Amino acid sequence: MTTIANRLKSVIKKTLQPTTKPITDFEYNSLPWIDKKTPDVSGFLSTYPRRNEPGYDLAEKLRFWQQRGYVILEQAIATTWLDQLWAETQEVLTNPANYKVNVRIDRPEYAASPVQEAWQVPGPVLNGPYIKVMDFHNSSVAGKKIMLHPNIISFLEAVFAEKVVAMQSLLFKYGSQQATHQDFAYVVSGNPSHLAAAWIALEDVHITSGPLYYYPGSHTLKKFNFGNGIFFNGESTRTPGDFAAYLDAAARAKGLTRETLLIKKGDVLLWHASLAHGGHPIQDESQTRKSFVCHYSSATAYRHHRLAVGIEPVRYSYNGADVFANPTLTDQEDIFRTGDAW
Repeated sequence: MTTIANRLKSVIKKTLQPTTKPITDFEYNSLPWIDKKTPDVSGFLSTYPRRNEPGYDLAEKLRFWQQRGYVILEQAIATTWLDQLWAETQEVLTNPANYKVNVRIDRPEYAASPVQEAWQVPGPVLNGPYIKVMDFHNSSVAGKKIMLHPNIISFLEAVFAEKVVAMQSLLFKYGSQQATHQDFAYVVSGNPSHLAAAWIALEDVHITSGPLYYYPGSHTLKKFNFGNGIFFNGESTRTPGDFAAYLDAAARAKGLTRETLLIKKGDVLLWHASLAHGGHPIQDESQTRKSFVCHYSSATAYRHHRLAVGIEPVRYSYNGADVFANPTLTDQEDIFRTGDAW
């Protein structure tokens, strides 16, 4: 009888609990000013206090972003900086036992445990495709300074109209070959519309290396519902494959043409949270596609490190923007210090 009574209480409790309505779109009032109806770029810039003067026409870039959901900054970062960042990354890939760096392995045999410390992964796998080096900026002053470079921050600060905070980073040696997706479904802050990303080319990109592709204008597509809203998680009833199929079909239906990113070392692609993009298959397995991918939010939307919610983070500031120390690997913070001299 006690067991039956407990079950009845559980059923009654679940019945009486209010159900949370799934989020099916960004709340309009929470959108960055540039994503709202008829944004006035000239009017905004006439009153916007610029911290840094970028080496490009900010008004032109903002209008392009508003219409197409991305911008490309040519030769935005010194190639010597990028060479140093990759040298540090390669040191970790060559001697992983000396460091505490996490990697994500997107291979079928690692599906049950895709995130591991680099030293746990066999060398041929660690140095091959389907590897993402996670949050290496925490180990590297160079990584932080590239992530928060003034050419990047000047633009994103204008998009958010507030202080920029870097959330996370990924380093790639090879093309991701990832299916079409939008980042907001996987990278979530306190205000999901306050999200943008940078794709920084660490070498010239070739068509055979599995380059990134994207659909200009796809940031305005209707949001995909995973069965429990627009964010993918353990309760979702639809898959990333369903997400990709929807985005490809929706883009075609809207007449959007897929473009391929063939940029040069030192160029930067900045893209909107909702820009549909992915990675072409690698045609030449010997061809690398080294890149540094960073995600950003605003100071009001990302207040704490994702691994220590509610705890005041340790901050590193460059060019008026912040990035947080990794609270789980404090002994590894800035162990690569060549960037101090920049």
